[in-house]
Amino acid sequence: MTRIAVLQMTTGIEPAANAKRIVRAIEDAGDRKAAMLFTPEMSGLLDRDRERAGPNIVPESENEVLSAVREAAVSNGIWVCLGSLAVAREDGRWANRSFVISPDGGIAARYDKIHMFDVELSTGESWRESSAYQPGESVSVVEDTPLGRLGLTVCYDLRFPALFELLGQAKCDAIAIPAAFTVPTGKAHWHVLQRARAIEASAFVIAAAQVGRHEDGRETYGHSLVIDPWGEVLLDMGGEGTGLGFVDLDLSRTAEVRAQLPSLANKRQIAT
Repeated sequence: MTRIAVLQMTTGIEPAANAKRIVRAIEDAGDRKAAMLFTPEMSGLLDRDRERAGPNIVPESENEVLSAVREAAVSNGIWVCLGSLAVAREDGRWANRSFVISPDGGIAARYDKIHMFDVELSTGESWRESSAYQPGESVSVVEDTPLGRLGLTVCYDLRFPALFELLGQAKCDAIAIPAAFTVPTGKAHWHVLQRARAIEASAFVIAAAQVGRHEDGRETYGHSLVIDPWGEVLLDMGGEGTGLGFVDLDLSRTAEVRAQLPSLANKRQIAT
């Protein structure tokens, strides 16, 4: 069995305060013998006021949250899937970037969210992620970790099954889906889509989520999830409160499910 830790957060507008929360979670996860910690989308800064957020969105080399997490990973001998940070690219655009940090503090993998959340909800909420963020171009980022092959996605990517088919075909053992889901879309679609993606890819899904009322005024759905390759929910952290959840994963489960129901191997090309 391999233990993982999942951090449910209510990230605020001050990176230093968010970094302290994540470091504390890394320490707690290490104390409880977790091999890897997963954090939500935008763990280091969640601020819809882009003028106010701008000075805090800096290149990787200057990002205090990333630096603190890398140091804590070394101090506690743990892998960290840092759900995502807002970082400045060389071209001046911003990226919503996920990181896999190894216990030596190295950045083992990076993934820039490829699907931008540009929507008008019936509640009146309007989101235009693409007006500031540049979508990524790498559609199948996979890294070897204590969970086996870990595939990286971020939040709105959840709605695009072709990406998860690629990760399944890449023989991912687990897929990270860190998120900051809105409450209306979360109530309607969060659980069913997460379970579907686990089933389609025949892989564990680990979805660390933002929760509650944030300093910038938004409200997020929570319900951080861990789902096994059969679609069984192993952890649901609920829609209230922050903190760490722990799950012991049987990593043989992926091969077992793929042997019982080899949908990835049975797939045929359909002419259009």
